[in-house]
Amino acid sequence: MCLHDTDVSLSDCLDELFAEAEEAKEEAMDVFDARIELCTILGDGAYDPDVDPEDFDSGPGNTYWPLVVGRTLVFEASTDEGLERIEVSTLDETLDVAGFDCRVVRDVVTLEGELVEDTFDWYSTRENGDVWYIGEIALNYEDGFVTDIDGSWRTGVDGAKPGLTMAACPYPGQAYRQEFLFGEAEDVARVSAVGLTVTTPAGTFMNCIETEEWTPLEPGVYERKFYAPGIGFVKEIKPATGQVLELVEIVEP
Repeated sequence: MCLHDTDVSLSDCLDELFAEAEEAKEEAMDVFDARIELCTILGDGAYDPDVDPEDFDSGPGNTYWPLVVGRTLVFEASTDEGLERIEVSTLDETLDVAGFDCRVVRDVVTLEGELVEDTFDWYSTRENGDVWYIGEIALNYEDGFVTDIDGSWRTGVDGAKPGLTMAACPYPGQAYRQEFLFGEAEDVARVSAVGLTVTTPAGTFMNCIETEEWTPLEPGVYERKFYAPGIGFVKEIKPATGQVLELVEIVEP
């Protein structure tokens, strides 16, 4: 803080602090407005999904979010910082989270070969085929050391609630929360198209669906994601930057 900086005058320091406070206020108002706008999409009632853990198990998921034990999906994207590589592996491991029988999926993210994130996601499949997101533990790295677990959340802890990852029968206009921990995990998705053909380095996929995905915590930022039957997530486009993340390899068990 500049108050402890002897090279900065008190007047300049106060000006800096007031400017930071005003910026924080504007950012908070943007998030508030984004949440209000979201209410027009999802409804203005409190988020309280009607889910019973007894109706779920660590089953195989559904066609647009299959949980194939032993399968690894490999993605790559060219970023300003270099080549980003993500390996998503469905583990032969289950976990009870708040009474939900979950399948564990591991996401390992590297940037130019250096580990930046190692996340364990917990998914549970409902009797009707819907796949729900029950929580995650995210280990964020810098220079080989864990720096924080930002983004982590678990159903039943601190008010966190499960979210819908992928409906068994998605349809255009369908909107849903993918996760919920106020101020930490507020991702939302809306199905924008079905019946698409999508090509990535890993192949050409028919009958894909497209979603728009965003969070009110980052107003104005959204992603377009594509899902293929039998595979799941295959491509992401960030319209703001033009950055593309694509499936480059499927490693079967």
